[in-house]
Parts: sequence; C-alpha cells; structure tokens
Amino acid sequence: MATKTYIVAENWGKGFIEHSESQKITFRGYPANVWQVPAHNKDANMWINKVLGQIKTKDEAQTLVDAEVQIAQANWDSLPEEEKTDDNPRPQDITLEE
Repeated sequence: MATKTYIVAENWGKGFIEHSESQKITFRGYPANVWQVPAHNKDANMWINKVLGQIKTKDEAQTLVDAEVQIAQANWDSLPEEEKTDDNPRPQDITLEE
C-alpha cells in the first residue's frame, strides 16, 4: 500500500499551505507543481481538495518532474561557461520516493 500521494497543484502563494496545515501534514514540493503528501490522511485529503489538486500515480508524477528537470538542465547547459559556477550548479535528477 502506498504511503505517499502525489498531486499536481499550482502554488498561488500565501494561503496555499497554511501554518496549521503544515503542523498536521508533511509536505514535499517538487518541480512541475508536484506535491507529495501522506496517503490515507484526512488532513492531507482536505488540503488536496482545497488546492484543487490532481492526484497522480508515482510514475505520472515522476514523468512531470523529469521533464521539468530536463528543461532546467538544458537551460543550464546553454549558459556561458563563466556562469556555470559552484554557486549555480547544474540541476540534478530527482527520484520520487515510493
């Protein structure tokens, strides 16, 4: 049984995650507006409904994250060499958890 739920929801800023929600739910944000929250959790389900989140399988979410990371990597690769510094590292691949 999955212990994590992946959703896509656009972060609109203030109020997207309320302080009271962050005390009850463990959030993890990823590129492409992908969010990870606990599965089978009443508070997480209420938050998903609030933000009009679209539930995705892990594989669907991974595909979205991979595409966004690949775009960021291609943009970094096209930078002039002097902009490729330790302060501006190449975006790394991200593997979502089960």
